[in-house]
Amino acid sequence: MSDRTAARTPARAASATKKSATASTGKQQSILGFFSKSSASKTPGPASSPLARASTSKPEPPSRYLKETTKSNANRPANITPVPSSDAVGPSSSQENVSTAKASAFGEKPTVASSPTRKVKKAVNYAESSDEDEDPFESMKVRKSRQRRSRTTVPDEDDDDVYEAEPNAPEDEDDDMGDFVVSDESDAPSKKRKRPAAKSTAPRKRSNVPSSPGPTPVDDDDDVMDDLPTSTSTAQKWKYDPNNTEPTQPMAVSTRPTKAPSTSKTKPKAHTKEPEKRHEWLANIRDGNKNPPGHPDFDPGTIYVPPIAWKEFSAFEKQYWEIKKNLWDTVVFFKKGKFYELYENDATIGHQLFDLKLTDRVNMRMVGVPESSLDLWVNQFVAKGFKVARVDQMESALGKEMRERDAKASKADKIIRRELACILTGGTLVDGSMLQDDMATYCVAIKESVVDDKPAFGLAFVDAATGQFFVSEFVDDVDLTKFETFVAQTSPRELLLEKSRISTKALRILKNNTSPTTIWNYLKQSTEFWEADITRRELDCSGYFVSEGSKDEVWPKTLAEARDKDLLMSALGALTHYLRVLKLERSLLSQGSFEWYTPIHKNGTLILDGQSLINLEVFTNTANGGPEGTLFSLLNRCITPFGKRLFRKWVCHPLCNIQKINERLDAVDMLNADRSIREQFSSQMTKMPDLERLISRIHAGACKPEDFIRVLEGFEQIDYAMGLLDAFGGGNSLVDKLLAAMPNLKDPLGYWETAFDRKKARDQKLLIPEKGIEEDFDNSQAELDRIKGELDSLLNEQKAALKCKTLKFTDIGKEIYQIEAPKTVKVPKTWRQMSATSAVKRYYFRELEDLVRELQEAEETHSQIVKEVASRFFERFDADYEVWLQAIQIIAQLDCLISLAKSSAALGEPSCRPVFVDEERSVVEFKELRHPCMINTVNDFIPNDIKLGGDEAKINLLTGANAAGKSTILRMSCIAVIMAQIGCYVPAVSARLTPVDRIMSRLGANDNIFAAQSTFFVELSETKKILSEATPRSLVILDELGRGTSSYDGVAVAQAVLHHVASHIGCVGFFATHYHSLATEFENHPEIRPRRMQIHVDDENRQITFLYKLEEGVAEGSFGMHCAAMCGIPSKVIERAEVAAKEWEHTSRLKESLERAKTGCYIPLGVLSDVASLLRDSTMEKRAIDVLARAIEAL
Repeated sequence: MSDRTAARTPARAASATKKSATASTGKQQSILGFFSKSSASKTPGPASSPLARASTSKPEPPSRYLKETTKSNANRPANITPVPSSDAVGPSSSQENVSTAKASAFGEKPTVASSPTRKVKKAVNYAESSDEDEDPFESMKVRKSRQRRSRTTVPDEDDDDVYEAEPNAPEDEDDDMGDFVVSDESDAPSKKRKRPAAKSTAPRKRSNVPSSPGPTPVDDDDDVMDDLPTSTSTAQKWKYDPNNTEPTQPMAVSTRPTKAPSTSKTKPKAHTKEPEKRHEWLANIRDGNKNPPGHPDFDPGTIYVPPIAWKEFSAFEKQYWEIKKNLWDTVVFFKKGKFYELYENDATIGHQLFDLKLTDRVNMRMVGVPESSLDLWVNQFVAKGFKVARVDQMESALGKEMRERDAKASKADKIIRRELACILTGGTLVDGSMLQDDMATYCVAIKESVVDDKPAFGLAFVDAATGQFFVSEFVDDVDLTKFETFVAQTSPRELLLEKSRISTKALRILKNNTSPTTIWNYLKQSTEFWEADITRRELDCSGYFVSEGSKDEVWPKTLAEARDKDLLMSALGALTHYLRVLKLERSLLSQGSFEWYTPIHKNGTLILDGQSLINLEVFTNTANGGPEGTLFSLLNRCITPFGKRLFRKWVCHPLCNIQKINERLDAVDMLNADRSIREQFSSQMTKMPDLERLISRIHAGACKPEDFIRVLEGFEQIDYAMGLLDAFGGGNSLVDKLLAAMPNLKDPLGYWETAFDRKKARDQKLLIPEKGIEEDFDNSQAELDRIKGELDSLLNEQKAALKCKTLKFTDIGKEIYQIEAPKTVKVPKTWRQMSATSAVKRYYFRELEDLVRELQEAEETHSQIVKEVASRFFERFDADYEVWLQAIQIIAQLDCLISLAKSSAALGEPSCRPVFVDEERSVVEFKELRHPCMINTVNDFIPNDIKLGGDEAKINLLTGANAAGKSTILRMSCIAVIMAQIGCYVPAVSARLTPVDRIMSRLGANDNIFAAQSTFFVELSETKKILSEATPRSLVILDELGRGTSSYDGVAVAQAVLHHVASHIGCVGFFATHYHSLATEFENHPEIRPRRMQIHVDDENRQITFLYKLEEGVAEGSFGMHCAAMCGIPSKVIERAEVAAKEWEHTSRLKESLERAKTGCYIPLGVLSDVASLLRDSTMEKRAIDVLARAIEAL
C-alpha cells in the first residue's frame, strides 16, 4: 500500500447543515448537471405527519450514494426513476448509483412522484471536492449517540466546496446557483445539532406515479427521496386523452391533521439585491478616515465599516472585511476550499464584466472561479486595469482542527486562517504566465522638484518580473526633454506620483506618451511617498541588504553612491512603500540588483530623445501605436526573452565609439561567414525559458516545482551549448570574448543532478529530495511507511481471522482504507458498515480508524516538511545567483549579436557594412539607400543617394511637390544611421559616415490639443530643442517648419532657423520646405545645397507622376492645385484657386522680388546679420566666421 494517495478523511456523520453534493468519486460535476436549470420550486404543503415534519425540517438528507444497505432500503420500488444530478456519477460498483449513472449518461429525464408533504432542496457543487475537510472522527462520536436509529447515516464527501442556498430561502425558478454555493461549514465552529425525533413509527405515505391505482407505501427509513427535486416530471402530469389537454394532477394523499406551517417571511437572497441596498455604509461610502469622496484627503483604497456592522457580521464576514476594508479599490480573490471567490462589489464586477454566475454566501453576493483557472481570471481583471489581491488559506481544515486541539482557540480563531498573499497590478506582475510578452514592464515612481529655477526629477523604477531596479536623478530643461525621453524609452505600465506635487507639464507628457491601460497611483506626501530621510532609515533597518553571516546592512554599490541624492531616495521610498503594500518589496529589494539610468547618455552613445523615437517610429508606429513596421520589429530576431529585453536597450542607445561599433560589425561578419555558430546557438536556445525572470522567482521562494526544473534544464542546456561553441573560440573577436567570459556552470549544476527526483517533480508537482539529502524529510517518510506497513499487517491479520483471502482496502472518496469483504463473510459486530455494492460490503472498526487518523496527521506534517524542503532548495540555488545572472547576461549578448547577423543577412541586396571614419568634418553618405522598414512590404522601392557633409554642403534644402517623398528621404536617412551605429548592415550599395552623437527631428504639422499646444507652438518647441542641443556631430531633420502660422511669419522663422543651423551649429541634416523663396535666399550659402524630388507634370490634365528620385535643383513649385485635382476637387474650384494663388501668394511674390533684386547687388539677410553681430561682439565661433567668409566670397 506504499503507493497510495494522500490520506483523506475516513467516514464521519453527515453534517446537519450540509447536503451530499457529490458522488463517492469526489470528481467535478458533469457538464449536463452544471448547465441544467433548477426545477421550479413548489410551495410545500402541510406535513402529513410529525415524522414527515421531522423530515422536512432536517437541514440535510444524507448521501444516497454511500449508504449502509439495510433491510429498510434494500428493496426499492421499481417504478421510481432516479433524477439525474449535476453531481458526478457515482462508481458503477455501488448498487445505489447504477440507475442514476445510466439515466445521466443517456440524457434521460427520469422523474419521481412529487410529495406535497415535504420540501427538498437540491445542493449542487460546481467543481471537484476539496481534500480539506473537517475532522471525521469528531463526527463519529456524534454518530454513536444515534445508533438507536434503524440505519447508519453516510457522510457527505465534500468539504467547504459544496455550494448551497440558505435553509429557508425560496428557490428561484431560473436559479442555477446551486452550482455555485459553497458551505461555510469548514469555517464555522462545530455545533451539536439535534434531529427532531419521530412521534410516530407509522410509515409515511407518498403518492406514486399517476398510473398507479393508489399510493405506494414507502419505508420510513428510505431516504432516497430526500435528494430528489420536488417538482414532478411533465411525463407524470399528462395522460393521453384526445379530448383533454389539461395536465392531470397527482392523486391526493391522505394526510393526518398537522400543525400549520410557519408563515414567517423568508429572507431574500443576497445576490438579488445590490450591496448598497443591504448596507447603508456601502451606499454612502467613506474612506478609512471617514472622508467622503471629493475630500482632498479621500483615500479610494480604504472604506469605513461602522461598529454596528461588525456586530452583525458572522466570523467569516469579519475575516473578509478585515482584509477588504483596506483594499477597497482592489478586486480580492478569497480562497475557499478549491475555489477563489469574489464578494459584494467585486462579485458585481466579475458578473458584469465576465458574466460569472452570481449567487450568495450567507449575507454576501458572490461569484467563484476554480483554483486551477485563477491565473486566467487574474489576467482578465489585470488587463482591464484592476488591481487584484489574492487571499490564501494558511491551513487546511485538518490543520485547523489540529491547531485547535493543541491550543485553546478563541471563537475568532475557529475559522480557517486566511492571509493576504499578494496584490497584483499591471506594472508589478512577477509570474511569467501572467505577463503579456517578453518585454520589460516597469512600475515607476517620480519625484519632481525645482533646482535653481529648473525642473529636477528623481526616478526609481523596477521590472518586477526580473527584480531589476533603476534609479536616476537629473536637472532638466524647460521643455522636460530628458523626462520625455525617459517616458518614451521605458513606456511605464504603472505610475507612482506624489499627490499634488507633480507639474502640469510633466503630467501632460505622461498622458500623451503612455497607453490608456497605464495605472496611475497618487500617493500621500510623507506617509506613502516617503521623504529621503525616511527612505534611508527604512532601508537601513529593514534587513533588505543583510549579507549572509552578517547582521550589518551593506547597500549595493549603485545605491550606496546615490545615498545623498534626496530626490532619487524619495522616489525610491515611494516605490519601496508601494511594493511593501503589494507584499513584494523584500523579495525584490533583497536581490540587490540596482542600475543607474541615464535617459540621455552624453558620452559613448547616440542620443535618441523621446520626440525622435516617436517621429522615426522606432518602437511604435504613428498609425495605430503598434509595433508593425517599426525599426525594432525589423531588427529584433532574438530567440531568448532576456535577449529581446537587452536588444531593446541596444536600440535605445546605439553606440558612438567607432571601435565598439566595429567590434559588433566584426562579430556580425563572423557569424554570417560561418553560420554553424548561429545555427548551433539557435537550435539550443529555441525553447529556453525566461531564466532572468525565473531566478528572480526562485530568490523570492515563489517558484513552482515544474518551473524550477525548467530553470535547471535551461542552465544545463546553456552549459551544453557553450561546450559546442568552444570549438569556435580562441580568437579575439567579441564572440570569442563572450565565450571566454562564460562562468563554469558544471560545479553549481553538479549538486542538482542528484538532489531530487525530477520525474516526481513533474508528475506530482512536488520537490521530493533523494534519500540522504534532507534528514527531516527522510524521518517523516519513514513514519509514513511505518503506518502504512501497520495497515498492511492489520489487513493480513483480518484475512487470517476471517479466513478470507479476498479482503482488501478500498478508498471511497475521502474515506480511505475501508476494508472490503464479500457479503458472504461474517464480520465482527463491532465493525461499522460504510458502503456496499451488490457483491461486497465495506467497513471501519476502531483499530483501523486510529491508524487512518494517525496516517492522516502524519501526511499533514509531511506536506509541511515538503514545503520547507522546497524553500531550502531555492535558498541553495540562490546562493549562486551571481553565477546564474552572469551566464544569462552573456547568452543575452550573444543572442543580440546573432539577431544583428540575421537582420543584416535578411536585408537582401544591395546591403553593405557601414564604414565609420574619424574626421573633423561630419559626413553621412549612402549610395542607393532604401528604407529598411519597407524592404519587405514594397517590391519596387526606388533607392536614393544621400550625401551630407564631407566635401559637400552639410544641409540639404529639400523642395518638391506634395506627396513627392520628402519625408521618406528624411526618415530613412535617420533610420540607416541608427542601424549602422547599432552594429547592423544597411540596405545600400555603400555607406560612409562619422559617428552621429544625436538625432533630432521636427516632422509634420501636428498640434497637441490635450497639452493645450497649437500646431505652431509644437513646431517651435521642437525647434528650440534642436537649436539648444544640436552639435556639429548631430543629424538634424526639419520638415515644413513654419507651416502652422501665416506665410509672412512662417517664412521668417524658417529662414532664421535654417541660417542658424547651417552657419552657427554646423550639423548635418535636411531642411524640407514648401517655401521656395528660401532656395533663392540661400542660393550661394556654402553649407546649404538645394535638392528636389523629381516629378513629371502634365499641366493640361493637372496630373503629376511621382518619380521619387532625389536630384539637384529647386522644385518649380509645390503643385498643390494638381494634387487637389488628383484628389477629386472640382475643376471650377481649382481654377479660381489658381488665380487667387498667383495674385496673393506671398512667397511667390517674395521669390520674384528676390530674383529682381539679384540683378543688382543683393546680400542675404543672414549674412548681414552675422556681419553686424561680428562687428558688435567678436565672440563668434571660428566655425561660424569661416562659413561667413565663404558666404561673402560666394557673393
